[in-house]
Amino acid sequence: MTFIIFAIVLAIAIFIILYRSNKKTNVYKFLNKQAQVLYDKYAPYSFKVTREKVKELGQEYTTKQYLIQIAVFSIGAAVITYLYFYNIVVSIIYAFLAVLVIPYLTYLRCKRLYSEFIFEQIQTYTTNTIMEFGTTQAFVKALEGVYESNVLEDPVKSDVKLMIDMAYENGTIDQSIAYMNSKYDYYIVRNMHQLFYQITNEGARDAGESLENMSQDIDMLVEAVYRDRIDRATFHRKFLQFGIILYLMVMLVQILLGVETYNQMLENWWVVLLLHGLIWLNTYFILSGEKYYNEDVGAE
Repeated sequence: MTFIIFAIVLAIAIFIILYRSNKKTNVYKFLNKQAQVLYDKYAPYSFKVTREKVKELGQEYTTKQYLIQIAVFSIGAAVITYLYFYNIVVSIIYAFLAVLVIPYLTYLRCKRLYSEFIFEQIQTYTTNTIMEFGTTQAFVKALEGVYESNVLEDPVKSDVKLMIDMAYENGTIDQSIAYMNSKYDYYIVRNMHQLFYQITNEGARDAGESLENMSQDIDMLVEAVYRDRIDRATFHRKFLQFGIILYLMVMLVQILLGVETYNQMLENWWVVLLLHGLIWLNTYFILSGEKYYNEDVGAE
């Protein structure tokens, strides 16, 4: 216990020394600067790209929102764990650990928003390519029409330009289709490309009905995906409520046993260990639910 208190005091002392060495900046700017340094140094490249797109879309949390999130997580963890152990030091440690979860939740959220953005871009790409093909009756010309219309955004827009360049360079659409299929593994993309491949290379006739059916398939898929988003959001709210209730079940135990009896039980090491296990198990349960909610959005 003495070591833990020493570690906390040492951390505070290091912070004060670092802050004093940056007198020209206030506390807010100093914390923001240090967080940015750590992010630039350790964040994966893929996450940096994803987060930049989220910022570009205007859906990134502001610094104020992150500070509120830190306050809610730390205070909530401290209060809940104090009800478990009635130990301020343990509560401080759990408050610190709760804040460490925030970068992971940020990663999941950015991943979900980026996935939703990509799916919307794929919907736009497939729908507009089919419409352009109905006019041009040529796959590459259809791609050029979609690209020049500026309905797409990067990275999909750049990939469409690469498809066009590859088609002219190779004299065939095979490599372009293979590239796009591997980059965006959606069945609507693969099916549309397969249809255009057959029309271009095999000279399929009367493709209008097939294109119309594919447009309807895309509409049905989009409807299903947006319905899934609503269902996920509803599940997410109920799931978090259930998770918080599980944390607070210790209060019910104390009401049934009495606070005095509960404190006597805390003198047994195995009871304390069991309570720690319950907290970690419930936390894993909630993080698993968060992972499910934020992943595979728009996937097929």
